[in-house]
Amino acid sequence: MFIPSALAQGTGGGDAGLIGFLPIILMFVLLYFLMIRPQMKRAKEHKQMVEALQKGDEVVTSGGVVGKVTKVGDAYVNLEIASGTEVVVQKTAVQLPLPKGTIKSLQ
Repeated sequence: MFIPSALAQGTGGGDAGLIGFLPIILMFVLLYFLMIRPQMKRAKEHKQMVEALQKGDEVVTSGGVVGKVTKVGDAYVNLEIASGTEVVVQKTAVQLPLPKGTIKSLQ
């Protein structure tokens, strides 16, 4: 009595699996455009800024140290943080360049 009606219902269609994955696919696309792509853009800009460092530039490190670049190497930069005081930091630790004369205005 119940068996024939159960067999007659069927599964509905073959595209239900693709439509079920559509929200997940849309979430990944949204994640890419809102998070991954802007982060890649910031990383590219930071890399260009680090490669353009020159002697005499005034910079701020990721630790908050303000100094003037005295020597630029392949992976490291020497910063003069006070008169006669130099520290060596990794190039990637340089967070942002400052306009010329900023250090004098801070003192």
